[in-house]
Amino acid sequence: MADIKETKTAAVKKAPKKTAVKKVAEKKSVKKSSGKTVRVTQTGSAIGRESSQRATLIGLGLNKMHRTSELEDTPSVRGMINKVKHLVRVENAA
Repeated sequence: MADIKETKTAAVKKAPKKTAVKKVAEKKSVKKSSGKTVRVTQTGSAIGRESSQRATLIGLGLNKMHRTSELEDTPSVRGMINKVKHLVRVENAA
């Protein structure tokens, strides 16, 4: 029986010790802002509008009348403004 115990312990291999690995901080891609901003003010009500138009207003940071949001002037923001252009007033902030 002593031989059986020895073979069992010999067959069991020890797992290598896990060493602490330093996590390398990933570099986040930082978008360079052009410095241009646009000020958007909601002038029309979202009542009775399509749900996509309501969602676009919320995406622009507007959800109540006469609220103003200052956003970076990018093509995606311009597209959102174009979708609800009948509900907002746009001014160049920069």
